[in-house]
Amino acid sequence: MFVLPPLPYAYDALAPILGEPTLRTHHDKHHARYVEVTNTLLTEAGAKPRSLEQVIRDAAAKGERKLFNNAAQAWNHAFFWECMTPTFVAPSGGLAQAIEKSFGGMDGLKAKFVDEGFNHFASGWAWLVAEKGELSVISTHDADTALTRDGVTPILVCDVWENAYYLDYKNDRKAFLEQWWAKLINWRFAEAQFAAADGQGEAYRYPEAAKAAA
Repeated sequence: MFVLPPLPYAYDALAPILGEPTLRTHHDKHHARYVEVTNTLLTEAGAKPRSLEQVIRDAAAKGERKLFNNAAQAWNHAFFWECMTPTFVAPSGGLAQAIEKSFGGMDGLKAKFVDEGFNHFASGWAWLVAEKGELSVISTHDADTALTRDGVTPILVCDVWENAYYLDYKNDRKAFLEQWWAKLINWRFAEAQFAAADGQGEAYRYPEAAKAAA
């Protein structure tokens, strides 16, 4: 079955933007629980899925809401960890060109992304996605994920559930989004996702158990 992938950096690596207590609670408690429940539901059903991505798509198609919610949240969180890095480097290459084309530059994208995440009502996720070579910013509610949208490749995501930022920012979601945008985005990961959307390489996949445990 599926395992909880480790963070791609130390628990304190994103401080002071996101502190160690936030990452330990968010990853070791919230994310771990989604993985645990997903595995329990699959075991009870006698399922032997090929990938978490397939579990999510099948659950969405069949209306299996509990399985979808937990599997999608497991995937969203794993993707979210990859979208952050303690070593910030600005975007370049094809992604930078696409940002210029779609938003008029980084300032335009930041304004759109922060506004989308800040004004998203209640819990959810703010996404930068690619579709047919074009970039757009969307948000999804609760466990919903850009992964299930036909022809769409997720490029970046920011978690706007309160547990993602409350210990560090209380209820100031906008401050969290602005700091996250300015200092934590893993643009190298985003560039790889954008290239995959154009058929160059493979997009992110939830790690297999053996790989994640290594």
